[in-house]
Amino acid sequence: MATNSVNTNTGAMVALQQLNRTGDALAMTQKRISTGYRVSDAKDDGAAFAVAQSVRADVAGLQSANEQLGGVKGILDTTLAGITKVSEKMSDMKALLVKLSDDTINTDQRSQYGKQYTDLQNEMSSTLRDASYNGRALIDSSGAAFVVSSGAVPANLVAADVVTVRNELATTYTIGMVDGAGLVVDDVPPDAATARAALDDGGNFSTVMNALNDSLNTFGSSSRYVDSQISFNKEKMDSLEGGIGSLVDADLAKESARLQALQIRQQLGTQSLSIANQSPQQLLSLFK
Repeated sequence: MATNSVNTNTGAMVALQQLNRTGDALAMTQKRISTGYRVSDAKDDGAAFAVAQSVRADVAGLQSANEQLGGVKGILDTTLAGITKVSEKMSDMKALLVKLSDDTINTDQRSQYGKQYTDLQNEMSSTLRDASYNGRALIDSSGAAFVVSSGAVPANLVAADVVTVRNELATTYTIGMVDGAGLVVDDVPPDAATARAALDDGGNFSTVMNALNDSLNTFGSSSRYVDSQISFNKEKMDSLEGGIGSLVDADLAKESARLQALQIRQQLGTQSLSIANQSPQQLLSLFK
């Protein structure tokens, strides 16, 4: 190849190629700085972007599961609050039953204690009736309440009232009605003997108190379980997002240094191209 040619300027071609490469690298660095990602789309690194998208889908599934579990927690905690309030009223009613079981109180005292007992009974029924979450009654007029479990629907649940929540692993959290008719206490005992019978093991009041205690244990354990699952999902999301960051995030300190170096290379490349373009001008001196 002729080195002294006005048709082919090899030096200019080489300088232009290097300048184009520098421009491409500069554009890539500017993209990383502006987006914060080393891999912002499949053109940057198809394999890494595909893995990141898959992990992002897992994170979205966990986020959605936690939102649904938040609704489950709301149902459980609201129901638990209602039963706890009923339990507190039951404690007051027990104190009144002890007084009503005393043969020495007179008729007027028994009437006053009976009125207090009836008032507490009405308050208890009102609490059971008014407990609701997101417009849905949690405890019906018979005293039935909700329970949550993981896995298959328990046999004692009413199918029409079952609600299921699934996370990305297809775990089912089942919420449904259980038979809670035993949460209704008898009316005021007419005499001391009836009051004592209600307090005895197997009596109505003791049976209802045991049912309440079982419910408190069930809802408390279920609420802790849901809290634990929500916390675990958050930890998983943090770990997954950390993995995505390691895979696709840009090292901005490194990119800043690279940007400055490329800008200098671009300036030098421009000067090199300018010099190469001036080479044919020197051939004119041969014809003077």
